[in-house]
Amino acid sequence: MAKVTASELIEKFNLEVISGEEGIYRPISTSDISRPGIEVAGFFTYYPAKRLQLLGRTELSFFEQLMDHEKKERMLKLCTYDTPGIIISRGLDAPRELIEASEEIGVPLLRSSLTTTRLSSQLTNFLDSKLAPTTAVHGVLVDIYGIGVLITGASGVGKSETALDLVRRGHRLVADDSVEIRQEHEDTLIGRAPELIQHLLEIRGLGIINVMTLFGAGAIRPFKRVVLVIHLELWDQNKAYDRLGLEEDTLKIINTEVPKLTVPVRPGRNLAVIVEVAAMNFRLKRLGMNAAQQFSDRLTDVIEEGDREF
Repeated sequence: MAKVTASELIEKFNLEVISGEEGIYRPISTSDISRPGIEVAGFFTYYPAKRLQLLGRTELSFFEQLMDHEKKERMLKLCTYDTPGIIISRGLDAPRELIEASEEIGVPLLRSSLTTTRLSSQLTNFLDSKLAPTTAVHGVLVDIYGIGVLITGASGVGKSETALDLVRRGHRLVADDSVEIRQEHEDTLIGRAPELIQHLLEIRGLGIINVMTLFGAGAIRPFKRVVLVIHLELWDQNKAYDRLGLEEDTLKIINTEVPKLTVPVRPGRNLAVIVEVAAMNFRLKRLGMNAAQQFSDRLTDVIEEGDREF
């Protein structure tokens, strides 16, 4: 399970460490942010202690109205051994009771100059990205006319050679051989290359080439949303392949179903052109123009007219 620590937040958002520095490596395991206003008021029954706690002007203004013994008690309850961190927004002063409680329990107490709403939004987006479910897929990810196409298939079927031809045609490589895919939202899959093999492409008989060095910075992309899977497989004479394009197959990656096309491979077929046209046709389908369906409808009309004549 992916985890983030307060130390990463400190570096990313330039946060000031007020106290509890020993706890900056506590894991943050959820992207949910809590604004503990009702807890400051004394209700801790459903306190989400494992979330990052964000205190703004509203919570701290109310806190100042409490009695001294209430301040100490509630700050001790706010700082638990499960709490990954507490952040104060707007550059506000931290209450003495909160500083003492964070030092005692070892909860990192941080401060930001950003407004509470903006800080909450930025933290949530960052944590959503970092804590999203992730998987690795054997294949090649290419950006073709703005369509993120994941090319899969058995080893040696021609995925990397197809990608190289696509790059030569002006498209952009994202990852070769291993694609790290992260589900950042309910139906959004973002693919990128592992850091070790960024910009690299392996061509059998040629070896490893650096796409950015050979073709320039415009030939690569650091990441791309995966919206189409094209599976390459060796031509099987005993298998019936879709010739009209009416069949709709999908591949489940993490929790998202992605449209999938199966393209048979045999000598003489220009795979780069086929994949390129597949991406263009997929974009047309999303715009409501389905050539296969239009042909099927016209064919049905012709058959029905012939039946009426007889």
